[in-house]
Amino acid sequence: MFETVLVANRGEIAVRVIRTLRSMGVRSVAVYSDADADARHVREADTAVRIGPAAASESYLSVERLLRAAARSGAQAVHPGYGFLAENAAFARACEEAGLVFIGPPADAIALMGDKIRAKETVKAAGVPVVPGSSGGGLTDGQLAEAAREIGVPVLLKPSAGGGGKGMRLVRDVAALADEIAAARREARASFGDDTLLVERWVDRPRHIEIQVLADGHGGVVHLGERECSLQRRHQKIIEEAPSVLLDEETRAAMGEAAVQAARSCGYRGAGTVEFIVPGGDPSSYYFMEMNTRLQVEHPVTELITGLDLVEWQLRVAAGEPLPFGQDGIRLTGHAVEARVCAEDPARGFLPSGGTVLRLREPQGDGVRTDSGLSEGTEVGSLYDPMLSKVIAYGPDRATALRRLRAALAETVTLGVPTNAGFLRRLLAHPAVVSGDMDTGLVEREVDGLVPDGVPAETYAAAALLRQAALRRPAGGSGWADPFAAADGWRMGGERAWTAHHLRVAGHDPVTVRVRGTADGGTELLLPGAGTPVRGSAGPLDGHRFTCAVDGVTHTFAALPDGTWLGRDGDAWHVRDHDPVAASLTRAGQAGADSLTAPMPGTVTVVKVAVGDEVAAGQSLLVVEAMKMEHVISAPHAGTVTELDVAPGTTVAMDQVLAVIAPVEEETA
Repeated sequence: MFETVLVANRGEIAVRVIRTLRSMGVRSVAVYSDADADARHVREADTAVRIGPAAASESYLSVERLLRAAARSGAQAVHPGYGFLAENAAFARACEEAGLVFIGPPADAIALMGDKIRAKETVKAAGVPVVPGSSGGGLTDGQLAEAAREIGVPVLLKPSAGGGGKGMRLVRDVAALADEIAAARREARASFGDDTLLVERWVDRPRHIEIQVLADGHGGVVHLGERECSLQRRHQKIIEEAPSVLLDEETRAAMGEAAVQAARSCGYRGAGTVEFIVPGGDPSSYYFMEMNTRLQVEHPVTELITGLDLVEWQLRVAAGEPLPFGQDGIRLTGHAVEARVCAEDPARGFLPSGGTVLRLREPQGDGVRTDSGLSEGTEVGSLYDPMLSKVIAYGPDRATALRRLRAALAETVTLGVPTNAGFLRRLLAHPAVVSGDMDTGLVEREVDGLVPDGVPAETYAAAALLRQAALRRPAGGSGWADPFAAADGWRMGGERAWTAHHLRVAGHDPVTVRVRGTADGGTELLLPGAGTPVRGSAGPLDGHRFTCAVDGVTHTFAALPDGTWLGRDGDAWHVRDHDPVAASLTRAGQAGADSLTAPMPGTVTVVKVAVGDEVAAGQSLLVVEAMKMEHVISAPHAGTVTELDVAPGTTVAMDQVLAVIAPVEEETA
């Protein structure tokens, strides 16, 4: 076994790998960019090496810097995690040439399976069924469009070099092919450095099921069962579970054997995943999509139902050990479900969010596991992937696992950074999810019902907590406060009393929110219309910002010059605490109707217009990228570009004005 392993990654996967290294007595080396100098993975490793500035291209994606870090630290092997260079054949070869063991498959297998076109041809020759689509590599835009027309829409555009849903485009209208091909190429080039595309037939209402394989260097290959990954948004997995409720034992065995053959066809070694698309109405008709030549984000659900530590077996296989078990030695027990907690705001169309983690609560124990790279004080920016952590629940059956995961997400608090935790909890309670009647389009169809509208309960809670904090402040803002003089429900002995806060919201009837402390120092709130209290948490009230979390949803308020507090939860709200009897909330003013503003902090990558250009309503004008996601900015109405404040490469803040479109003046009779 290795003495020292360098972890060529960051965030939660780096922390996860370091945990196994420590349990095996192997010295861990973390790497970090300037943006991650105080990151959790840096603190938890045995040693850490700086590899460059914040930009990934100059740090985590720099083969030269990573190899230098390995040499300086005395590492004998490199674990790539997932993302960044995990599926980069050139990196695997460079490690080998430098005398390092790459903890992953051979470079040739990475190159073969990383090229989706060659991968399909290879597994097809091995007898594995594949999705109908284009053939050959290096197709021009015109050839891709022609192939799509021959297949017949809807079709799926996919980068040949990548994975994880990056750059994928579902096209249902032939007229949109040119724009979608261009956008898919841009995303593929930005994410993988290769804009080669292929086109495949779209299977309506498909299920996404993948098989985990494990292969040693002595000819041993086994599969570890399947994972259901059908709950996706924008082709990105958000909930995964094992096993799938769709498969019977016969189909499971057949798909497992197909995955084993796919692994054998490329000379695979280590842990990998073979992904299939499965028609929900006919599970026996499954098609190979791609093979991920790395550890998957969702690997914990397989670990929980098999009892195997996949990172440990990656290390053992890389060190030359044979697998001590065959297929008959694999047992699947119980059920596990995972939710990906991401820095995004569901109420703002799931746009990337950011900020400083002011307070953190991550559930563990009693069938619940959290894999995370966060700590209090972590600064979440737009440079890297938005996934912050994974919450995983296990139970003897699926119903228990789902129930435990919903409860765990309700306890998840990431104050200061809006996340999708509340959205995920509501999704897990959706009847189709509970019954297992899912497909990859479910989330997009049901998303409106999973994102609250109107006045969010979290806003009422934030206002009440802000009011409570104001009542507790001593006169003059400093010094000792007499507990008997504070109107906060405190009592000497006995149960704490409820304190009523009467809130007026513009356009809505007045409501009352009741607040009281709990014996463990927490806070309970009885919200309007609620039959039972919910648990809330308040962040610092420091004169600059105030944050709260209720059942996994974070709400943040920032101080404004006029003494009010501005909060965002899709819509914007002012919260005032000047009134001694009631706090009032009103909608915040929006940017002018003619202004185009940045929907998220990020970088402008495309500018299609110039000052003076005439544009049509809905015309694509700009593209902003953040956390590997593109957002197209379109004209709100027909008019003329009178102001343009950005160029390609400009870094922008959320809500920053990008351009102004003067509307076409209507002629008067």
